[in-house]
Amino acid sequence: MSNGNNLKAVAYGEVLWDVFATEKKIGGAPLNVALRMQSLGCEAAMISSVGNDEDGSALINHIKSFGLETDAIIRSEDFSTGLVQVSLNDKGSASYTIQHPAAWDKIILSDFARNLAANANVLIFGSLVCRDAVSRKSLEELLQTNVYKVFDVNLRKPHYTYEILERLMHSASFIKFNDEELAEIAQALHSPFSTLEENIHFIAGKTNTNAICVTRGQHGALLLWENQLYENGGYAVKVIDTVGAGDSFLAALITTLLTGKTPQYAIDFACATGALVAASPGANPKIPTSKIESLLRGEE
Repeated sequence: MSNGNNLKAVAYGEVLWDVFATEKKIGGAPLNVALRMQSLGCEAAMISSVGNDEDGSALINHIKSFGLETDAIIRSEDFSTGLVQVSLNDKGSASYTIQHPAAWDKIILSDFARNLAANANVLIFGSLVCRDAVSRKSLEELLQTNVYKVFDVNLRKPHYTYEILERLMHSASFIKFNDEELAEIAQALHSPFSTLEENIHFIAGKTNTNAICVTRGQHGALLLWENQLYENGGYAVKVIDTVGAGDSFLAALITTLLTGKTPQYAIDFACATGALVAASPGANPKIPTSKIESLLRGEE
């Protein structure tokens, strides 16, 4: 079953190698989202930059092997392919050390990239890519495009400012936070509220965005969609590592919502997808749709 139904998605931002203790795997939140959308039947492409080095060639070849469009990933002569040191605690939760500057900090838009964005149904972007003025300027140009814009808030200290986050939220059609990010940003914007639900409505009012999702780790997620709140309490799985679980969650949520599924089905499907990624090693494990549907039916 293909959920994608001719949905064309373009992701903008970091592509990199996640370096674990014993191996390295491809990563970068926007790339993880694009790869999962591709696996769900969308036509997905990536706009980014890698170094003119072995890591860059390996990354592009790897991304191509998933069927993703890579012609808008430029090769930089001046900056090397991004690397992130990932350390996992005993519960599988990850912390990251992100090299700067990397090639993805210096994304220059080609005409091919501009056309990709102009002809897409949905543009996925995050906050991390805005840490550098060059990539931020390219994103600001893409945000002028008349396309459904999905902002994946991805707070990695010290790589963000509240001023830029607020601008990005105002540009977005849809915003995704985790519960800690929502609390931090709501507080920074002087929210008088303390509950998730109140702060979702606070951000919606403040940014004029009526589609917001907040993930709560193993406790599932909340979705505001057309002024209604939908909820999923999560699925019990044995967590191997949480790397990329939120990205696959977002990919599944956006794919199902934008192809006309009900919001409740969409959040259930997304939570099941995220849970199965957390139960597998790395950010981009192969997970057949049939397995997600089984977990939804309680058969896993």
